[in-house]
Amino acid sequence: MDLAAIEEIRQVKHCYLRCVDLKLWDELAGTFTPDATADYGTPALGKPLRLAGREQIVAFLRDKLGPDIITVHFASQPEIIVDGGTATGTWAFQDTVIATTYRVVITGAAFYEDRYARGDDGRWRIAHTGYVRTYEATMSLDDLPSFRITANRWAAPAAASPGAP
Repeated sequence: MDLAAIEEIRQVKHCYLRCVDLKLWDELAGTFTPDATADYGTPALGKPLRLAGREQIVAFLRDKLGPDIITVHFASQPEIIVDGGTATGTWAFQDTVIATTYRVVITGAAFYEDRYARGDDGRWRIAHTGYVRTYEATMSLDDLPSFRITANRWAAPAAASPGAP
């Protein structure tokens, strides 16, 4: 068992999640191979989404997760199998998305099914990432009159709480 490779793969997955939540698009690009693919299976967009190439993946996330979208992603319980310069990983995943403009909160869970490749520089990167939801739930912020965002690094707190001082 290649424990060093497993730890490096864990690090790249966690970096991917952190970069998505903090909207660090340039750093996010570095977590993918140039020819990476992504399958984001989510009812919120109405159909499964398949993306090809690092640039397309990052452009999609940059476009869809702008400053009015707050996200929190957690992936844990990795099952990583290393086979030379490639690996596979399954991750339990939960997320929360607060879309302030649309006044909706989406929560969900899934299992990521990823593939990884070690580059010529020795770094592990995501060659494929994808999930299909085990569940997704939505709530309107209008149904939660006591809901307030008291901190948001991208927008004023009033964006999600009308009438807030």
